[in-house]
Amino acid sequence: MKTPRLFPLAALIAAAALAGCSATASVTKPSEGGGPSTAESRHAVDASYQETLDRLYASNAGSRELVAKARGVLVFPRVISAGLVVGGAYGEGQLREHGRVEGYYRTTTGSLGWQIGAQSRALVFLFLTEDALQRFRDSHGWSGGVDASVALLTVGANGAIDANAAQAPVVAFVMTNAGIMAGATLQGTKVTRIDD
Repeated sequence: MKTPRLFPLAALIAAAALAGCSATASVTKPSEGGGPSTAESRHAVDASYQETLDRLYASNAGSRELVAKARGVLVFPRVISAGLVVGGAYGEGQLREHGRVEGYYRTTTGSLGWQIGAQSRALVFLFLTEDALQRFRDSHGWSGGVDASVALLTVGANGAIDANAAQAPVVAFVMTNAGIMAGATLQGTKVTRIDD
């Protein structure tokens, strides 16, 4: 008797879970021609950029000061992840420098291990030095946890941001609807520019 393979089953469940998320967040796939998937997708990213930062400020007052001194701010308002054994995540975001839109990016993550269901989160990357921002812009592919030194910021019991982590050239926040996510990781997260 043949045993069924798990990968096709996991892929079907992940697809169904992503389809079930459409009420809470729009999931789009990248188009072949570059740019965010559609003009509608680009507009959604534009509209959600400041809303995501406002949520960050509301969850931690110290984050506003870090954003203000950042050379570049990359915001992914909605990163949808889903899976069963094999998981994945996808989101589109925008990089701004001194308030000007400098480009659109996509993030993808793959993971193995026991996981079930789907969730949405937001990612905010702050490039605190000109050198770190330049290296990011010059790269064609950038992987968190592998070739990028990104300090994942957490908030302590007193509500303050970890001061040591905030000194890194690139820092990141991971947020859910409840606020800054504790115990998050960027391992396996890849960020690439969406060419115009």
